[in-house]
Amino acid sequence: MEVYINDVSFTIKMIEQLEQGNKYKVSIKIPMSYGWIDSIYYHIENSSCQNSFRLEHQKNEDGYCYFDSEIFLKSSALYRYYFSYNVNGKTKFVKNTNQNQENTIDASEMWKMSVNFSVPKWAQGKIMYHIFVDRFYRGSTKPMPEMLRRHIHKSWNEDVKIGPDENNIWNNDFFGGDLRGIIDKLDYIKSLGVSILYLSPIVYSQSNHRYDTADYERVDPYVGQNGDLKLLCDEAHKRGMKVILDAVFNHTGNDSKYFNEYNTFDELGAYQSSSSPYASFYKHEFVDGSSTFAYWWGMKNLPVCDGNSITWQEYITGPNGIIDQWFRLGIDGLRLDVADELTDEFIELIKKAVIRNKKDGFIIGEVWKNPMRMNRGYLENGNGMHTVMNYSFISSLLKYFRYGDIEDLINKVKEIQTEYPDQTIFSAMNFTSTHDITRAINQWDNSIFDCYGEWPWNLLNDSHEFCRRYQLTEEQYKIAKNIYMAYIFALSFMPGNLSIFYGDEVGIQGIGNLNNRKPFPWDNLDNKLLDFFRFIGYIRNNEKFLEQANFRLSNASNNILSFERINGEEQAFIAINRTNQEQLFYVPSDYQEAEKVYTLKKSRPGLLAPYGGIAIKK
Repeated sequence: MEVYINDVSFTIKMIEQLEQGNKYKVSIKIPMSYGWIDSIYYHIENSSCQNSFRLEHQKNEDGYCYFDSEIFLKSSALYRYYFSYNVNGKTKFVKNTNQNQENTIDASEMWKMSVNFSVPKWAQGKIMYHIFVDRFYRGSTKPMPEMLRRHIHKSWNEDVKIGPDENNIWNNDFFGGDLRGIIDKLDYIKSLGVSILYLSPIVYSQSNHRYDTADYERVDPYVGQNGDLKLLCDEAHKRGMKVILDAVFNHTGNDSKYFNEYNTFDELGAYQSSSSPYASFYKHEFVDGSSTFAYWWGMKNLPVCDGNSITWQEYITGPNGIIDQWFRLGIDGLRLDVADELTDEFIELIKKAVIRNKKDGFIIGEVWKNPMRMNRGYLENGNGMHTVMNYSFISSLLKYFRYGDIEDLINKVKEIQTEYPDQTIFSAMNFTSTHDITRAINQWDNSIFDCYGEWPWNLLNDSHEFCRRYQLTEEQYKIAKNIYMAYIFALSFMPGNLSIFYGDEVGIQGIGNLNNRKPFPWDNLDNKLLDFFRFIGYIRNNEKFLEQANFRLSNASNNILSFERINGEEQAFIAINRTNQEQLFYVPSDYQEAEKVYTLKKSRPGLLAPYGGIAIKK
């Protein structure tokens, strides 16, 4: 591909792909009318290196000077680059702006490229459906077996348990959502335009959220059997959907066959003896001069695994290990829980195991902040995860729609566009909400949030009793839904995967990270909201160019968010009103004659209805 910037053009063409990097031929031509060009350099950098390559003069022809050189670049998910040249004794830059200026250049003015890094096409710009399995739907007609330290709800419509039981055990109430239930509802999920299913952990665990694994090798009895996972994957694939499993490899449960603190399992656990075959799985730390097990955030039910342990690495990533076993059942990718706490080496081994099973396997990491600023290689070196849950971007977008904070949003967009690989941006998880934060419909009651908190979903009062009692009034719900729909209209046109947390499409309420996990209200749907999400699904599936379209903010203000998505000759202009008043807005001249127009709340070109939106494709 040839890139033109003013009168200068250049190409970067791969000529040989190697295991540790690639060879490229870098070519550029500059008009002779610029003056005497005595040298030109190709500058490239990432967080770990900066290099400058002098390009050799090849010829002068048809009014241009031609330069090129062959270079070698190590594998990396992200490089930034630009050119400089000396002309008539002055240094000028060729950079990703409309002008070749003198003086300085910053990272946002550079081009980006990846070497030996790519994200599967099926995981870019799609709609994802995130299911907290215990609370979605029960398809099995068999009663759930009674098990120690588990409470089974008598009715699907009972309140969730918030806080510990009388024995100080948390998250031990089960409704029985299972894999058969998901299979039963695949057509419903497909009607939302979904092509990626993301399941919360499903393996045998001690709690309803299952982030405290008891046995990685078998599906939890309340969820089904291993064969049910195989059937779900088969049925999803028939409908053009991929399946991602939540992978919890940073810690296990203490009530597991590996740790076995309560002697629940026949096998000798690490808690019981240092001679256990699982003893080397766990990390130790020194407390008051003596060695003890390390626990995640000090929680005694979550002993931390040692990512540097060879036996642990082999158990998860080796031949016939856990990842191999899961992929044999048909899954297509993994979401790595607390990925920023896993070692780089372990993540690279996970990546190798995933690709060994499926060349187009996908890995998304739970990383709340900018992964490119963490001095870690788990994304940048190209050998680890493909992308992340987009918490930092969602945080800024929520702040904009709540408070009109356009500066924070502009800064966040610039940061992501400059520092993330393009395909990481196109595959980032842009969620409505998650199992860890307040439900989407409740995000618009400003009175319950700490506006000065690090995250916009931080509650002023997170007591169990307050969260249990909290509910929007009918009038509050009506107002919240209007803002929510405007927000989702904007989010649906952003680069990345739009991820719907089960039930957000029908208005499930719940604040805090326990009350937000209510059973899906199958007999009490907000059908207007559901129709809106189906409309969004139609747009995302109909406008394929959005999957890899560049993003550009366009005259955004405190009241109106406006931006463009550009992918070659296909492009769209989007404007959304975050206020409850009509707003006039300017339609760029390029979009005066529209090929297609999508509207929210009867908005039209030049006028946005209260909480309205419009997308104009030319």
